[in-house]
Amino acid sequence: MSAPDLSWLISVDDHVLEPGDLWLKRLPSKYHDVAPRLTVVDGAEVWAYEDVRTRTSGLSATAGVDKEQWTMRGVEYGQMRRGCYDAAARIPDMDVAGILASLCFPSFPRFCGQAFWEAKDKELALLCVRAYNDWMVEEWCAAAPGRFIPLIIIPLWDPHEAAAEVRRNAARGAHALCFSENPAPLGLPTIWDPDRYWNPVWDACQETDTVICMHIGSSSRTPTVSSDFPWSFNQAWAAGVVTSGAMLTWLLGPPFREFPGLKIALSEGGIGWMPYFLERATQIVDKRAALLARGEEPGEGGFHIDERKALDVRGLDLYEVFRQHVYGCFIDDIHGVRNIREIGIDNVMIETDYPHSDSTWPYCIEHAHQQLAQNPTLTDAEKHQILRGNAERLFHFTPAAPPVRSREMATGPSQT
Repeated sequence: MSAPDLSWLISVDDHVLEPGDLWLKRLPSKYHDVAPRLTVVDGAEVWAYEDVRTRTSGLSATAGVDKEQWTMRGVEYGQMRRGCYDAAARIPDMDVAGILASLCFPSFPRFCGQAFWEAKDKELALLCVRAYNDWMVEEWCAAAPGRFIPLIIIPLWDPHEAAAEVRRNAARGAHALCFSENPAPLGLPTIWDPDRYWNPVWDACQETDTVICMHIGSSSRTPTVSSDFPWSFNQAWAAGVVTSGAMLTWLLGPPFREFPGLKIALSEGGIGWMPYFLERATQIVDKRAALLARGEEPGEGGFHIDERKALDVRGLDLYEVFRQHVYGCFIDDIHGVRNIREIGIDNVMIETDYPHSDSTWPYCIEHAHQQLAQNPTLTDAEKHQILRGNAERLFHFTPAAPPVRSREMATGPSQT
């Protein structure tokens, strides 16, 4: 048996800044005055949609920009590296960094398509969702077959239309969808909803082996330590807090019990915290099973009974549920790598976050190997799983044959 090729990785969390005419090209002309479009207002380039105007943050397009020049101020497409929004230009940037394939989250629609959930005209919003998915499959991914993993969005306000969109796109090879790490702050039912609002979506995902991908920030909420704490440092704290909440919500909630084929991927939340929260939740299962079964909750007079929250967790093995359903994703996580066997080799994947500010580009494969070297017990076969094998299996994805990398490629191109 030949040795595994460790010179390439598959990134399960990158980003695409959509072309400014994506929706204009795919929607009827009667919507062109209100559809998402890149335009200029008062001398500034903005995304316009209905009556909303937004600029593209500089932190969303840092590839090729010196860190001293990073900014949260709005930037224009002409100031960005072309790989941010142009698939043909993205490929050489991937080649330089050792990225064999990339799964890209949306930008204008936001991380789970919540821009369309917030829109006034839901008929137009549904057309926008379908147009985005058509573009993702027919243009972005088709521009370089085997180099991009298609990731779709769904109409969050209509689970039956969402299920239809899952099936429509799975039929053409898309086995990943964006979902919210916590729908409650968006004003949507949670995955615990007693009326099972999301069940049509889960049914479609199970039927088509579509993975539910949840990116940090997809709840449109970032918890803060205090009003005095700098926003950038707050992100270091919030990522683990929000993502661990998403993991526990799913581990204990009804979807995995009712749809045992579901898989979720937790994007850009890291993995080092996973053993602790699994251990802590297991302690709760062990010590409070009877209390939970009765639905006891804090309240006036000490407690009250909430039958809606009654939960039978007796005999529940959270570690086994995790191994069957949950995938963690990391960029920089030395602690997580050192303890990766507690998490599970089969349940971890690599990210590069191109072109965002957490990205390791253009030294992605080199950085990944530096991370993996923190655990000297990893075999080459296990490294291959983490670098690309798990992603290929999870997303039913066959990558293109790797191009030949040269020493010059590792220095990074100067194209802007």
